[in-house]
Amino acid sequence: MIRVFIVDDHPIVREGLRSLIQHQPDMTLVGEADDGTKVISSITTLKPDVVVIDLRMPGLDGLGVLRQAQALTPAPSCLVLSSYNEPDYVIAAIEAGARGFLLKQSAYTAILDAIRAIANGEYVISPNLVGVLFTNVAELQRERLRQALADDESALRLLKALADGATTLEIGAMLHMSEVTVKRRIQDLIKLLGVRNRTQLVAEAVRRGWI
Repeated sequence: MIRVFIVDDHPIVREGLRSLIQHQPDMTLVGEADDGTKVISSITTLKPDVVVIDLRMPGLDGLGVLRQAQALTPAPSCLVLSSYNEPDYVIAAIEAGARGFLLKQSAYTAILDAIRAIANGEYVISPNLVGVLFTNVAELQRERLRQALADDESALRLLKALADGATTLEIGAMLHMSEVTVKRRIQDLIKLLGVRNRTQLVAEAVRRGWI
C-alpha cells in the first residue's frame, strides 16, 4: 500500500487529489497540508511513501519542503504537481530532491501512474516538459563551454588578434595553425557564442572581459 501525503494551498486541488487517491486499492491518504511550514513535522510522524507537493505556497515554499524532506530518514519520494512549466522551476525542483514533476493539467491517470512510479524508485517528468528541459540543458552545456573558453589561451589569443585587425593568415602564423584551421576555429567560436559574424564575435569577447 502506497502511503500518500498531499501539500497544496488550493482546497479544490487537495479535494480532487484526495478523492482520486482514496479510490485506489493500492494507495492510502495519510495526511495533507495547505502550508509548507506544517509539512515536515507531519511527514516525520506519518511517514508517507510519496509526497505530492505544489511549489508555490505560503510560508515555506515547495522547494524548501523538498530540501528538508530529503534530510529525513527515511526520505519520502516527492512528486511536484505544479502549474509552472518554466525549465528553471523544473530543474530547481529536481536539484532540491523531487523524483517527479507533472503539470497540474495532467490527466488523473498520469498522476496516479507517477505516484506509483516514484514509489517504486523511478523518475517521472511531464511529457510536455521534456523538449523544454532538453533545450535548457543544451544551453547550460553551451554556457559551460563558454566559461571554459575563458581559460583557453589559444582561443583568447585568436580573439585578441581578431580585435587587433589581424588577418587569418597572420593569426595562423602566430598560433602555428594553417589558415584553414584558423577559419574553422573562428566559425566554431561564432557558433558557440551565438553570434553572426567576426565583428559580433569580437564584441562578445570584449563584453565578457576576455580581451
